[in-house]
Amino acid sequence: MYKLYHSPLSQHARRVVSILETGGIDYTLEPVAVEKGAHMAPEYLAINPNHQLPAMEVDGKIMLESHSIMRFLCDTHGLDSWYPKDLGARADVDQWLDWNHCRLMEPTNTLVVNKVLFAENGDKDAIARSETKLEEVLGVLEVHLGGRDFVAGAGPTIADLSIASNLFQLGFAEAMPTTPNTQAWFGRVMELPGFKASLPPAP
Repeated sequence: MYKLYHSPLSQHARRVVSILETGGIDYTLEPVAVEKGAHMAPEYLAINPNHQLPAMEVDGKIMLESHSIMRFLCDTHGLDSWYPKDLGARADVDQWLDWNHCRLMEPTNTLVVNKVLFAENGDKDAIARSETKLEEVLGVLEVHLGGRDFVAGAGPTIADLSIASNLFQLGFAEAMPTTPNTQAWFGRVMELPGFKASLPPAP
């Protein structure tokens, strides 16, 4: 059984839950109260010196980085439709995982941290910059989704789970994209049982 260090506030941790649930894989959650700074405590830094979530314990070894963990779980548990064995299909999934990490993550986090967590103390210039960047980045996704049900192939993959976890995060800042292709795609991902199971409880 895997132990996942987790917070419902972390989209990175939630996306790992989504593939664990999708695969029917046994796991336990080890809560890390990031809202109280527990991710900066010496006990957690001994697990993940990057002070980020998630981390996952696998046979006494700690694995870091959500995308690496998702790939490992798919390969280990035969979830080939979610992370294909075919190298061309796998490259399509990988490029959208990388796009999510390199293009979408930073403005998403900047917006949510400053607009929601820091609230009235948030950096207004940082908010404006992240909103401008998100308009550009999400425009790429909107065009790509034209005529497609999912981002990398005919069916859902871990790329959909990962990107959708960031879009759900934008909802905390009331910044969900309203473009038609993206909205329709997000609705499809929201209906996936594993993704549903990963979501934080309603306030």
